[in-house]
Amino acid sequence: MPRGVMPRRPAKTGRHEGARLKSSAIAVSAEPGKRRKLPPKSLPSSVSAKAPKKAVSTVAKGGALKGHNPTSPERVAEILKRLDQLYPDVTCALTHKDPWELLVATILSAQSTDVRVNMVTPELFKKYPTVQDVAKLEPQQLEADIRSTGFFRNKSKSVVGAARRVVNEYGGKVPDTMEYLLTLPGVARKTANVVLGSWFKKAEGLVVDTHVHRISRRLELTKNDDPKKIEQDLISVVPRAKWILFSHQVIWHGRKLCIARSPKCADCLLENICHAEDKTWSTVEKHKGARA
Repeated sequence: MPRGVMPRRPAKTGRHEGARLKSSAIAVSAEPGKRRKLPPKSLPSSVSAKAPKKAVSTVAKGGALKGHNPTSPERVAEILKRLDQLYPDVTCALTHKDPWELLVATILSAQSTDVRVNMVTPELFKKYPTVQDVAKLEPQQLEADIRSTGFFRNKSKSVVGAARRVVNEYGGKVPDTMEYLLTLPGVARKTANVVLGSWFKKAEGLVVDTHVHRISRRLELTKNDDPKKIEQDLISVVPRAKWILFSHQVIWHGRKLCIARSPKCADCLLENICHAEDKTWSTVEKHKGARA
């Protein structure tokens, strides 16, 4: 090689001079500097005439796929079967020894965690062992004991008000019907369903707490946000014999795996039948709108 002459280096793009390709339908003419288009019959026979199918988007634009019925009896039965495998014998996580303690613990659990409530109630029930003891208090006297559960002023009024009504109207016994439970201060359908299902073993409805709310939406069992409407949607698809256990299972599922901000989808037994939009890992198509 003559001195001072350096060989051409490959382009930084990785393409060598003369190796640049245009369209598959353009070829270089035998004459330098000229190009000509090949007729369609000149294309190699190995090249299919059909264009490759467009890849399916991870999130379906129109929500659920056409023909997909998220509340079909078969799919609901499969969800229930897998929940039975994950949580066969779960019960209410609130510590209690009688229906009054369960009622109080459930009232305190609003906007709080069961763990926090279970830290507060042992001392509370030790200090005020019976419903009659609580009925004698003024709400302000209870505030310091339940402060850490949050919204302690309203909760104090509810607990004391419920105690007085139980003593004055129901002979000191917590009522065992939805109608009468709903007359107690601080008691809505969620609290009433907890007491009826967990203590009295009566399936009058389904507990819809924050876990049941968001997981039912993720599983496309409801599209509603209102707890009453969600409960009605679940009642229409979940067999009554499963109402009590289903609520407990979904609540435990929300604590263990289907966590609000970062669900552990890769470890979830329901993963391949769940199309939630906010999944962290998925082997199936996600459906737009299927989220909390």
